[in-house]
Parts: sequence; C-alpha cells; structure tokens
Amino acid sequence: MGVKATEVRKGQVIEKDGDLHVITDYEHKTPGNLRAIIQVRLKSLSTGASTQLRLGSNDMLEVAFLDRKKCTYVYRESSGEYVFMDSQTFDQFPLTEELIGAAMGYVVENSTIEVTFHNGRPIGLTLPPSVVLAIKETEPAVRGNTATNVKKDAVLETGRAIKVPPHIQVGDQVKVSTETGDFQGRVNQ
Repeated sequence: MGVKATEVRKGQVIEKDGDLHVITDYEHKTPGNLRAIIQVRLKSLSTGASTQLRLGSNDMLEVAFLDRKKCTYVYRESSGEYVFMDSQTFDQFPLTEELIGAAMGYVVENSTIEVTFHNGRPIGLTLPPSVVLAIKETEPAVRGNTATNVKKDAVLETGRAIKVPPHIQVGDQVKVSTETGDFQGRVNQ
C-alpha cells in the first residue's frame, strides 16, 4: 500500500529495495519559500544498517502490512535460536538472536508475547511497556547505606543486569521498563 511521504510516521515499517525498514526518525522541513523536504532515517530489519532518505512531499513509500500474533516463548535451542509457538495454531517457529537480540532479556520461558509477522514470516517481538521479573542475584544490603539514589547491581531471572535500590533482595519480584531497562518498583506478591 503506497502512501505519500508526508503521511508516514516514526515506528512504521516500509518496504524498500525488497527489504523491510523501520522509520527511526522523521523530520518535515520547509526552508523559507522553497518546497517541503522530508528527511527520513531508516533501519533495515534484516541487516540493522541505517540509511537516510530525502523525499519530496509527493514521493510515495510502500508501507509493509504487518500481522501481530500472541505467541508463547517455549525454549532456546543450542544453536542460539529462540523457539516460539503460535497460541492459536500451535505451530512452532524459531527467531534468531540477531533479529530479536536484547528483547529476550525481558522474556521468560512459557510467557506470552506478541510476535510481528510479514508475509507469514516472523520478523520481531512487540514487548509490553514493562514486565515483572524475579531477582536471581544481588549483593546484600549494607546497613547505613541509605543515601538517596544509591543503586546496586542485580541480575534478573532472564540473565539481564539492572541497577536496583539497596533494599531489593534475591527472590523479590520487580517491575522493569522494557524501553529503558530501568527498575520501576518492587511488586508485592
């Protein structure tokens, strides 16, 4: 489906040169009495390479049709691929570490997550804004260390390292932002 360059927005996925690209930056410029210029920064979903496009207001871009399905993360193979199962059809499919990489630091086995598909092929994950995970490792709190904004290192059950306040202990459930990776609070069970 073709749309004008003025109608695309940051976060949309477009097809260009047979590859899928996500728009990471969008800027509409109108210098003086000249024609409008649209600067678009793209990131390839297959290679990760960034490119920049300079478009006129009447230029057309091909927006990719994406399908999102609820899937369950089943396990990680020895080859490094992550295996997911479609919750509707029970079909299993792998996603490579290059494709989803850092997102798996927020996903535990048997959890439900949205997987994005293009033409029946999985291309990525859609994470919720925050997740609740257990603390697997952290150093014990030091008595008297109650200064504000003091943080200590902790490892989540997924293996991801974060900074937490001194009162957090091993086994605590914590809420973590998937956008920034920051600690948002302890969750009472």
